[in-house]
Amino acid sequence: MDIAVRREPIEGERRVAATPASTAQYLKNGLTVTIERGAGEASGYADADYEAAGATLVDAVDLGRVEVLAHVRPLDAATIGALPSGAVTVGFGSPASELEGVAALAAQGVTAFSLELIPRISRAQSMDALTSQSLIAGYRCVLEAGMRFPRFFPLYMTAAGTIPPARVLVLGAGVAGLQAIATAKRLGAKVSAYDVRSASADEVRSMGGTFIHLDLDAAADAAGGYAKELAADRADRQRELLAPHVADADVIITTAAIPGRPAPRLITASMLQGMKPGSVIVDLAAETGGNVEGAVAGEDVRVEVPGGFVTIVGMKDAPSTMAFDASRLLAQNIANLIGLMTVEGAIAPDFDDEVVAGACLAHAGEVRHEPTAAAIAAAATSSTGTTGAH
Repeated sequence: MDIAVRREPIEGERRVAATPASTAQYLKNGLTVTIERGAGEASGYADADYEAAGATLVDAVDLGRVEVLAHVRPLDAATIGALPSGAVTVGFGSPASELEGVAALAAQGVTAFSLELIPRISRAQSMDALTSQSLIAGYRCVLEAGMRFPRFFPLYMTAAGTIPPARVLVLGAGVAGLQAIATAKRLGAKVSAYDVRSASADEVRSMGGTFIHLDLDAAADAAGGYAKELAADRADRQRELLAPHVADADVIITTAAIPGRPAPRLITASMLQGMKPGSVIVDLAAETGGNVEGAVAGEDVRVEVPGGFVTIVGMKDAPSTMAFDASRLLAQNIANLIGLMTVEGAIAPDFDDEVVAGACLAHAGEVRHEPTAAAIAAAATSSTGTTGAH
């Protein structure tokens, strides 16, 4: 069977779903690889390197003849409509927000695997693209903050005086947050962090950060190592308790996310008014509504505060800004998942395997991921009811 890889059609997306290294792995497993010319160019992977690895280069992938399509971003309607029944797709599917696309994949008879659905178990770690891409994003956030912060991160003792270290606050201590802590520490900052999950304190300390304990009575752990949404009164209390820590920080990195939900609001406009002029906030959750009030994905927003302004950086496509390494990790995640399903040179998914079954979004005309299927059904019911009301 053949693995097809296109240049990603989404504007600004620089990653690619296969690298020369993953191409070689596919061939070793008895598969073939077709790459659109220039697909890896924005990531730093040359056509000649793909050819040397054994790939066949084409001017355009013939979607109507695709057997397996490896991709980065969720597929658009035109791509889905061109795929033949029985085709297999592997990439990010964003099932919580791409309900129409998921329904279209099922209707088209496509077997779709979504990287977001990879079970977070030890056996699947090599396929966990959320983790690999969050690692990139957490690192990049600190670099973005450092480029805008008008001071040093580390302590300097000079003949002209002592420069104190920057105080960095990280909100959300998942993979991205922990990487942000580690990166800020390597740059010499004094780092503290907060997360609602019970296991986070030890993880923050293992990265060299100081964990902030807030009196919220209970943790908010959800399945798969994620956080669950706080009740409104507890969210208000959380912001109240965070306010003095926000005011004390020079740089804040926010990474808090809840799967399938808008990003939790951690910092309000009134909290911004207590921050020092020149402070910088990098909001990694800006694309899903933002942890910070006023954040805009892909833009820097300056908020006036007493004595100056605070800069809010709304991160967008964070892993794509470091496309070479992001692609290297992502392509390996995809190759490992496809490798798990490869039997004698063909893709043969074993749905008794919890990793395969967990990652499957659609198969044989059905949406296999139950929460997404329920959301699609609810949306259809709502639409029918609305139409009937008119």
